Amino acid sequence: MTRFPSSPAPFSAAPPLFPTPPSTPDAPLRAASLRGASLRGGRLPAVSALAALLLGGALLGGCEVGDPPDPPPLVPGEGVPEEAEATPDRVPEAAPFDLPAEQEAFWTSLEALCGMAFEGTDPEVRRVMHVRQCFLGEIRIPLHVDEDRSRTWIVTRQPHGLRLKHDHRHPDGTEEEITQYGGDTRESGSATTQEFHADAFTAELVPGAGNNIWTMELHPGGLFAYQLVRTGEDWVVRWEFDLTAPVDPPPAPWGYEDTEPTHGG
Repeated sequence: MTRFPSSPAPFSAAPPLFPTPPSTPDAPLRAASLRGASLRGGRLPAVSALAALLLGGALLGGCEVGDPPDPPPLVPGEGVPEEAEATPDRVPEAAPFDLPAEQEAFWTSLEALCGMAFEGTDPEVRRVMHVRQCFLGEIRIPLHVDEDRSRTWIVTRQPHGLRLKHDHRHPDGTEEEITQYGGDTRESGSATTQEFHADAFTAELVPGAGNNIWTMELHPGGLFAYQLVRTGEDWVVRWEFDLTAPVDPPPAPWGYEDTEPTHGG
């Protein structure tokens, strides 16, 4: 049975969830069509596979990607947490971990969106984020790109901060080859912005991805943004969503059809 990797771990396939670099970001970032204003010097073309972004230094400009830096040392006494089932119908146990005030404020703002869905601001690609399931220590946010329902962002509370994972699934609900990638916060961030640095699992899963940094921004009553950059490379993938105009929640993401939203829309 597929399991979530332990702490210092994953990063999902390229980006659409994992936005893709100029050539194909979300490919696990897979379908990525970046907003022109977000790119440094132009719009990145939409791509169907986020994995492409991670897998392809060539896509990013033909340059080789150096070896990812060693992951930060573990906090004494923290060790590596036990693995948890990664099945969609798993109900996370309560996570009583205390967070820094800034992260607690960010978590509270994210929880306030539970049950609601919001459309992206890119006129060329229809993206809809749905804050579908909220548990005490885990929030699941499916990302729909047109008719593609393969991606789900999963944010969890950890002893050392917040963690972001990317769950990628096929239409039949099985996991894609590049999935469960992501990373953890290294600093408290702010009430509106949190940065997630790629963990060891992600660095091993996709060459070059060890330098990935995902950012989530949440400005209540304004916008939510998902961003991906790779240290040492000159590209940015950024998707923004309008929080001022909720839309009807989309169908369940692939693999989650047998689960129910925890909050009404």
